Amino acid sequence: ESSGYESESAGGERGGAAAAGGSRGRQRRARTAFTSEQVCRLEKTFQRHKYLGATERRKLAAALQLSEIQIKTWFQNRRMKLKRQI
Repeated sequence: ESSGYESESAGGERGGAAAAGGSRGRQRRARTAFTSEQVCRLEKTFQRHKYLGATERRKLAAALQLSEIQIKTWFQNRRMKLKRQI
């Protein structure tokens, strides 16, 4: 879907699964599968800058054809991975 969400409504086909999972009526974001080229570019950028400003994030998102939120989340997760490794 273009919005990046999977619908899990209590009245829909997945009503039983949604109710069993405890996410009644909520929408769940689909997991992003990054390509190897995207991950490579993200890692290279992360090596230079641990944090991105809005302008850098916007440019990187456009270059990688991802949303700014996906870039922001990737960097947050990568910083946490680095913290765990240290």
